[in-house]
Amino acid sequence: MSQKKVIILGIDPGTRITGYGVIETDLRTYTPLDYGCIRPPTTLSLHERYGLIHEGIEHLLETYPIEAVSLETQFVGRNVQSALKLGMAKGVAIVAATKRKIPIFEYAPKKAKLAVTGTGTASKEQVQRMTQTLLNLAEPPKPEDAADALALAICHANSIKQVPYEPIRKL
Repeated sequence: MSQKKVIILGIDPGTRITGYGVIETDLRTYTPLDYGCIRPPTTLSLHERYGLIHEGIEHLLETYPIEAVSLETQFVGRNVQSALKLGMAKGVAIVAATKRKIPIFEYAPKKAKLAVTGTGTASKEQVQRMTQTLLNLAEPPKPEDAADALALAICHANSIKQVPYEPIRKL
């Protein structure tokens, strides 16, 4: 009996660079379908950048039959303004998925690193190299935001291996 394939969109949100990675998985193997970055021009206002990020994510959701979105949880450091801006970028991704009734899952950066490298303290380069290996890519995914997004998608695939997974029914 063959396992149903699931398509997962990983998103590493940011106002300057939002990384994305789309994978297809049968929960044993991973196939990359698309990855890259949404880079709104920094000359635009934050509101305009959020709009472009939303449009980019909407395009991905229209292009692929995505069944789950895996987002990086927000890290709140000392800079509250940065945290707010990052939260807004994450919010536009959530709205795009929610409009389509696509479930959203959040993972800490350490958990995504652990999923692909075996350690939660891996460097960006280690994540890129292991993502390359796991997805059988000719070269490491660039930029690192795209590799992080692919790692988030792989992280979600690994998490659904451990619990019975019911495919989403389209209403």
